Amino acid sequence: QVQLVESGGGLVQAGGSLRLSCAASGRSFSTYAMGWFRQAPGKEREFVAAINWETGVTYTYYKDVVKGRFTISRDNAKNTVYLQMNSLRPEDTAIYYCAARSPSWGPIRTPAADTNYGDWGQGTQVTVSS
Repeated sequence: QVQLVESGGGLVQAGGSLRLSCAASGRSFSTYAMGWFRQAPGKEREFVAAINWETGVTYTYYKDVVKGRFTISRDNAKNTVYLQMNSLRPEDTAIYYCAARSPSWGPIRTPAADTNYGDWGQGTQVTVSS
């Protein structure tokens, strides 16, 4: 189990950028699959991006509407995963959550499913004004 703390949210104008950070406690962070999800008011929580390391290869996954605008990355030395968000749109407004999947759960096969993650942060608000 890891504890996750997100930061970096805020208010930005459309077209602007933000970088979210998710700091994880605990050991073996590099072996965890990590994901970003978001939830807008009145909507279901949805997948945004994920990053996983398996058999020496790093895999990244994105929701279609953020491809080319958002980039997920990780710094294992700092136990941190990032979400760089560029060309932000008002529809990106949401609370953004970081999630982690322990390697003890086995390889992740559907990164977009929130049930595949066992640890969650408290969220950070992102508001994009038009």
